[in-house]
Amino acid sequence: MTTVAPRFDAVIHPPPRLQVCGLLAAVDTMDFAAVRDTVGVSDSVLSKHVKQLEEAGYVRVRKATRASRLRTSLALTEEGRAAFDAHVAELRRITGG
Repeated sequence: MTTVAPRFDAVIHPPPRLQVCGLLAAVDTMDFAAVRDTVGVSDSVLSKHVKQLEEAGYVRVRKATRASRLRTSLALTEEGRAAFDAHVAELRRITGG
């Protein structure tokens, strides 16, 4: 992990978005349904938060057909990973951790 300058990010900070970024930071990609179930929100609530992250350039959304079903997968972009790392570093700095 490269060192990043601590920086608070208001796009990432709301709890559901912070949880989404935390989940995606640990993997290359994750199914929308798995993120929804882990975060514990409805499809519509997750969609709204993912849209905010996507508009900021932090999350990439891909739709593909698997086993005759449309599946949506989410992944952090390189910019999203850097922003998440910087946000976490800032939270640690603020809390003295």
